[in-house]
Amino acid sequence: MVVAVPEIETERLILRPWREVDSAPFAAMNGDPEVRRFFPSVLSEKESNALFDRFLSWQCDAICFAAVERKGEGLVGMTGLAAIDNNMPPAPAVEIGWRFARQAWGQGYATEAARGWFGYGFQTMGLSEIISFAVTGNIRSLAVMGRLGMQPDPVADFDHPGISPDSPLRRHVPYRLRREEWERGHA
Repeated sequence: MVVAVPEIETERLILRPWREVDSAPFAAMNGDPEVRRFFPSVLSEKESNALFDRFLSWQCDAICFAAVERKGEGLVGMTGLAAIDNNMPPAPAVEIGWRFARQAWGQGYATEAARGWFGYGFQTMGLSEIISFAVTGNIRSLAVMGRLGMQPDPVADFDHPGISPDSPLRRHVPYRLRREEWERGHA
């Protein structure tokens, strides 16, 4: 059964399917060296557009990275759930991830958006666990994971197979949240 990407509303945000109008702000976000600091490189406009087209093609799948719109103001980032590729050490699993334009940093949007997706993942999809992972030095993302109640799993730290062995971005730290833990926090 194919399920449409949900539209989830939080206090300040709308988590929604991608729209063509999101392409330019998405490319600007991906071209920002600070936003892409913990990725191997910034994306050119052509590379960002290719990724954007891939996201548009996911519109028929309930698990995806979706647009994050600040109510009444347009795209500020992306967040969502995704099945982890089988070549990644945490697989099989569903991850939650986020990326926000620099002007949206420090306002709690990643935490707020992720909470909306946790509700969808655990309540609607019936997932038993959601994980996230980041480069060991990505203090901002690791802090979001902590605010979300996710727990580090240091035994499962891994080297990202898509990143060069000599890169300081290779080592990743996974965090986990199980449905029972999420439910206890929302009782």
